[in-house]
Amino acid sequence: MSNTTFHFFIEEVDFTLQNEKEIASWLTQIAKDENQSISNIEYILCSDDYLLQINKEHLNHDYYTDIITFPLANDPLEATIFISVDRIKENAENFDQTFRDELHRVIAHGLLHLLGFNDKTEEQAKVMRKMENLVLTQRPFL
Repeated sequence: MSNTTFHFFIEEVDFTLQNEKEIASWLTQIAKDENQSISNIEYILCSDDYLLQINKEHLNHDYYTDIITFPLANDPLEATIFISVDRIKENAENFDQTFRDELHRVIAHGLLHLLGFNDKTEEQAKVMRKMENLVLTQRPFL
């Protein structure tokens, strides 16, 4: 696991990610618990408009979203994950969550997709939410 690297970038939004090293360790443990290893994952925390442009250009979707995950390799995992900080703020308000908890949920959500969890059907979404809730309780840095 010593070859695991995470990179966190900020694009077009005034934001600072707290606890980067702790989040990276937490994500590494989530993958390990699912018998998977991580090579490199880049998280790009960005504005709504930045992610909308990614959504249009790469997925031909013309709508806002909170996260887009681009898997690059499966074993070990390698990916680029885009997260809209603007969506996280709005979702936190809509779901009566703290910004931090919602951000961590979405960060984990991207990794869970890479680990094979989906949310296309209602049943898949239930399993995904259950896993999100489980991993959120395992954050050692709170």
